[in-house]
Amino acid sequence: MDLEQLAASQHGLVARRQLHPLGIDADRIRNQVQARRWAHRSSRVVSTFTGRLDARQRRWLGVLHAGPGAMVGALTAASDHGLRGWDRDLVTIWVSDPLHDEAIEGVRFFRTRRPLDMLRGPGDLPTTRLEPALLLWGAYEAPWRHAFGALAAAVQQGCTTPERLGQWVDQLRPLRRAALFRAALAEIAGGVRSVSEADVARMCRLGGLQPPRRQTPRLDARGQQRYTDCEWDVPVDEVLVLEVEGTFHMDVQHWAADKKRTRRLTTRGRHVVSCTAWELRHEPEQLAQDLARLGIPTVPGRGAGRGPDRAA
Repeated sequence: MDLEQLAASQHGLVARRQLHPLGIDADRIRNQVQARRWAHRSSRVVSTFTGRLDARQRRWLGVLHAGPGAMVGALTAASDHGLRGWDRDLVTIWVSDPLHDEAIEGVRFFRTRRPLDMLRGPGDLPTTRLEPALLLWGAYEAPWRHAFGALAAAVQQGCTTPERLGQWVDQLRPLRRAALFRAALAEIAGGVRSVSEADVARMCRLGGLQPPRRQTPRLDARGQQRYTDCEWDVPVDEVLVLEVEGTFHMDVQHWAADKKRTRRLTTRGRHVVSCTAWELRHEPEQLAQDLARLGIPTVPGRGAGRGPDRAA
């Protein structure tokens, strides 16, 4: 492979160690940089172009700087595998050996003792498979709530399945939070598609409410199909819908869109109320009492504070 082919295969990024076998020494590299045809990107990597790097090129910069065996990991890898809504501007590169302290803009290096060859997926850019990318990030970097949310989103979006994730929980042993992962995957496989839905189930257990129908397809006032978070049949042949608002709903555009969604889902026989994800998690008994007053059926013999509490 000549220089042109090598650079094209790596989006214009080349490691110095790759140039030496091609007969390109430090003097030639310096001349190309001084002529402003190439650019230094790190102590180990140059680009055969000048200008800003795009997202793909920052990934190549990270793996080439880190050396053989390094690969894109964590949420960066998950985004490359199609997971939406969890991408981050900072590129994460997994390495097996410690690096010298050299700051590279937009890139961070995370050391793992796992055999990286086992984790690598197909493709020219060395990238971790989706399942170990999410599980190792969730086990050692993320708060549990975020870890659960990312797993649920990956399943909901069709990027993976609870079964494949469960197989990787076993393959990655010993794995921190393995028991939590297995419990979470069991809930996801049973229909829980978000952290908030798991919290609804917990609220119902604590408050003695009947479990709701989840992700029910409904046509709104404009004929567009929507999926409601939770629904209960209440007296007088009516339906009560609970919509859970996460932190992203505080964005003005999302907030306005949610208000339109609520208005269009509301009919004479279907009433929509909302709560925040925070109160669902931290004030489940109070929320359950409010919903019971609105007519949601209760489970005989169970009241607030009774029943097992299996936090997600």
